[in-house]
Amino acid sequence: LSVSDFGEIGSFCTSNAIEMIVVGPEVPLVEGINDYFESNSELKHITVIGPKKLGAQLEGSKRFSKEFMQRHDIPTAKYQAFTKETLNEGLEFLETLSPPFVLKADGLAAGKGVVIPNNLADAKKELTEMLANSKFGTASQEVVIEEFLAGIELSVFVLTDGENYKVLPTAKDYKRIGEGDKGLNTGGMGAISPVPFADDAFLKKVEERIVKPSVEGLKKDNIDYVGFLFIGLMNVGGDPFVIEYNVRMGDPETEVVIPRIESDLVEVFQAIGNKKLDQVEMKISDKTVCTVMAVSGGYPEAYERLKPISGIETIEESIVFHAGTTQ
Repeated sequence: LSVSDFGEIGSFCTSNAIEMIVVGPEVPLVEGINDYFESNSELKHITVIGPKKLGAQLEGSKRFSKEFMQRHDIPTAKYQAFTKETLNEGLEFLETLSPPFVLKADGLAAGKGVVIPNNLADAKKELTEMLANSKFGTASQEVVIEEFLAGIELSVFVLTDGENYKVLPTAKDYKRIGEGDKGLNTGGMGAISPVPFADDAFLKKVEERIVKPSVEGLKKDNIDYVGFLFIGLMNVGGDPFVIEYNVRMGDPETEVVIPRIESDLVEVFQAIGNKKLDQVEMKISDKTVCTVMAVSGGYPEAYERLKPISGIETIEESIVFHAGTTQ
């Protein structure tokens, strides 16, 4: 089934007596799968774990999320947004910033719509490629330029039923393809949980300055939001700043967060559907989890295909995940 074919997904759910769907990818959320199920008399009894179309704009539009953060006093980098028509203004804005520069395609680009040039000439070239030459297709019809935050990244995950929330284990992913954190950006080459530098004092700041205002902000804006809220953070000198929101669990962080949750996830999701998340206790393992990606040569650009994978059956004391594979 295509994740965007809501009619087929709905038919599958009714013919198989499905009671709950947990939406993994961002595309169907941004396209409104939750809204589709709620508006269909044969489907509205099914619990959907994932926000409606409006809430999914927190990931679907960088500009939307930045305006949301600004409106609710959530700490984030200063920014401005530009289109093809305002390209010259964008080029001038770059001249007011110090390198490195952060350029983000406004729309969905499969986790690859962010470029961080180290000098002004490259930044201007990249901005022109994104806006004038549609480097990321429709995703870069608008580009957000941000000030660069110097620090170390991590991710915090929140589950919410729209009223209550639970903070899940922290994680840190490593995005660059090369050794020593060099090379092209990817969707993530590995992750760890918990994050060693995210101590209790830092996480208290995250909850007070970011998690609570985010959940409260959604309510103030009348955004009906259920499911996961993934908060990409930068630790800048001990203070947290939001880099981005995702509206679902991210890869590869999911692979290190979920194994640490000892509670029954189905019970947690049912509590979300019943708006009773506050009545569920989340048990978290104190074990450390690490995941490492093995990818085909050439990734994240044009990469080699049809490579056989062998030896999975001999793996012990580890969990093997695989994607884009066939038998």
